[in-house]
Amino acid sequence: MTNAATKTPTLNLPNALTTLRLVLVPFFGWLLLAEDGENTTLRVLAGALFLFASATDWVDGYLARKNNQVTAFGKIADPIADKALTGVALIGLSILGDLPWWVTGVILIREVIVTLIRFAVIHDGVIPASRGGKAKTVSQMLAIFLYLLPLTDWLVSVRTVVMGVAVVLTVLTGIDYAWRAYRVRKGADLRREAFGASGKP
Repeated sequence: MTNAATKTPTLNLPNALTTLRLVLVPFFGWLLLAEDGENTTLRVLAGALFLFASATDWVDGYLARKNNQVTAFGKIADPIADKALTGVALIGLSILGDLPWWVTGVILIREVIVTLIRFAVIHDGVIPASRGGKAKTVSQMLAIFLYLLPLTDWLVSVRTVVMGVAVVLTVLTGIDYAWRAYRVRKGADLRREAFGASGKP
């Protein structure tokens, strides 16, 4: 039986927003790294573009679920667009010396591992977003946004604390995701053993 993802046309608004987010990534990267990141106007524009692109992630996911427009393309392209935006932001900030490389490494390694796990179990079942995962995303986006802006004084301490929270949540939710993916795969294997290759009674 064909699933909903294959029935839904690939050309739809959620996928268009995902594609837009991908297209915006190089422009965002240029704004961040131009003039060694020392141009205040360009840094503010980079922050604004990052905020806009991050917002499209929430909007496309909401529309896809609400209008039943989840597609195979969206399942693959959406996390890639997210990781591309986050990756360029973190790597760019580390290149500029604004963010320690170990922070960038921890976050990116976690995201790559989770993405690989997601693809590995994509046919076995859906792993719903947890509250911790949502908190991780919000804290991560907020922390990156604050680091993109040319902040001074006590606001520098604020963004450091927010990034610290984001890193802790990134590690903990990565472990939780791996555990839940294992349970989904285990359940799928048991269904296949019971009902054959289809996994359905």
